[in-house]
Amino acid sequence: MSAFSSLPLVIEPAELQARLDAPELILVDLTSSARYSAGHIPGARFVDPKFTQLGQPPAPGLLPSLSQLQALFGELGHNPNAAYVVYDDEGGGWAGRFIWLLDVIGHHQYHYLDGGLIAWEAENLALSTEVPDAVGGPVQLTLHDEPTATREYLQSRLGADDLAIWDARAPTEYSGEKVVAAKGGHIPGAVNFEWTAGMDTARSLRIRKDMPQILERLGITPDKEIITHCQTHHRSGFTYLVAKALGYPRVKGYAGSWGEWGNHPDTPVER
Repeated sequence: MSAFSSLPLVIEPAELQARLDAPELILVDLTSSARYSAGHIPGARFVDPKFTQLGQPPAPGLLPSLSQLQALFGELGHNPNAAYVVYDDEGGGWAGRFIWLLDVIGHHQYHYLDGGLIAWEAENLALSTEVPDAVGGPVQLTLHDEPTATREYLQSRLGADDLAIWDARAPTEYSGEKVVAAKGGHIPGAVNFEWTAGMDTARSLRIRKDMPQILERLGITPDKEIITHCQTHHRSGFTYLVAKALGYPRVKGYAGSWGEWGNHPDTPVER
């Protein structure tokens, strides 16, 4: 049995520290190369956040190719028994996107370090500058469609009673005041709750404890299918993570996000 099997999706620094030597652990750092080099959680392997995205306009947030993902996870030493713990230094955007990637490859043994590196440092826990040895070449992966909403799928679901679209962008992007695509505004029926508003700054950017009540008031409830997005499915990595952590049974990330929707000629927009 894994040392992590009794833990919830979101874990505390002390829970990770007690398991740093677990053989099944793959610890993933999604900060920046400079931050990683300056000091990271012992044993962590750095993943440049840009490698979690396809990176091509107009929708850079789309899923990388199968071969790119197989190379990425090969470098991490991916295996069926791995227990992933992921963290970043921004409150969970890139870490949440990585959890979405794990769902896409069908691997569900994962945890998010609540507050990430910020929380780890706040508890004065040790950092390291040692870089783990490289593991190996590409691994064979099977990609799963369920965690992802395509543009076509989302358009087919617009107006459904059991759908909640969670827009994680800034209010000015949602309203159309700030335009970063051919079209400004939001997907019809989408509810705006900006991603950083879900982080508790007094608790080292941990997820706010009152998120269930906030989402209930917004109509983002467990009985609905939740589709979350931002501009590139980076900020909505956090909101995807939150919904998963709360046990919502139907959660999808719209990887194309506003980069795709706002630049497509046939998508409806509200302002």
